[in-house]
Amino acid sequence: LKRNTQLADIWVISYFPESNGGMEAPMADQFVYGEQFNAPTAYGATYNGGSMFGDKRYGGIHGSKGTFLPGQRRRLNARPIFLAIVVPWALFSGVYAALSFNIRYEDPALAWSIVGAGLLLTVIAGIMACSASGRWYANAEHEPTWLIFIFLSMALAFVVAFSLGSANFAANMQPFYNMRSLNNYTDVSPAKMRGQQLMDAGVIQFASGSKLDISKSMGFKHGSVYCVAPIVVGEEKLVTYDFWAVGTDCCSGNQANFHCLHFNNPHANGGLRLMNDADRPYYRLAVQQAEATYNIRSVHPLFFIWSIDPAETVDGWKYAGRSEFLVWMLSYLVFQTFIVAAATLAFAKMGFR
Repeated sequence: LKRNTQLADIWVISYFPESNGGMEAPMADQFVYGEQFNAPTAYGATYNGGSMFGDKRYGGIHGSKGTFLPGQRRRLNARPIFLAIVVPWALFSGVYAALSFNIRYEDPALAWSIVGAGLLLTVIAGIMACSASGRWYANAEHEPTWLIFIFLSMALAFVVAFSLGSANFAANMQPFYNMRSLNNYTDVSPAKMRGQQLMDAGVIQFASGSKLDISKSMGFKHGSVYCVAPIVVGEEKLVTYDFWAVGTDCCSGNQANFHCLHFNNPHANGGLRLMNDADRPYYRLAVQQAEATYNIRSVHPLFFIWSIDPAETVDGWKYAGRSEFLVWMLSYLVFQTFIVAAATLAFAKMGFR
């Protein structure tokens, strides 16, 4: 190399055949600026084998550190962060609603199809998160981490929504829909009406003066004690005792000591129809025992949960079911946003920005 004095700070390469041991000089179009002679081509190589341009050891900006090693800074993509919040929350809301509300009561097949679709989407997200194609589709460097996070969030959302939706349906919405599908009757006199006349009754408001005749109560034990007490009006003996208040484990079974819900409340004179088919046979057996014990007759017994205001109770189930859905839906949105924020901070510490 020799300095051309006419071009300041520019070095011109000259070739002296006697100084390179007979080696052939590179052509102009083969030479890379700054390349070490007779060494593998590398941008930024130096004659003395010094640091590569951008080597982290020497303060460069394009080092060879791994994706997740501290110190490297990359921009976080806003799209997967948004999807990580919205997709699991939407899955939670959809599954919860399908399992809680009228669609499950009126069209169970459609409700379970929606639940199955949610499960399928979760499985697909898991396959994409674990497969090579999913990693390629997600832009390989940092998106796969979010894809795995989204899959895990969807799995959690599905399980929680399935549990909460089923519980809400059983505790609130199913009883409400059951009562809504039956008739309401008011001012029903146990002395004048027969069970055959009110077979479609869901909610009954009995006539003023109606009460429970605890002296003719009975219990039948089959694991639990199934307790019954006739609903009467006045003190006269009825021709047939067709209306019965029921409850489980609220009597001894061998004495007339019925003490189920509202049994001694003077304001209670209504009933909610028993809709549990599994318990009904045992209550029938308890009535048969009462017939034999007290020498009474029950032609067509109907079973009710004794209540102060049954219509208000039914409305309360509806409001409780809807309120639980709204509360859990909003709460899960807050929860999902929180864990996404936590994951974002964790990824930032791993080298993203």
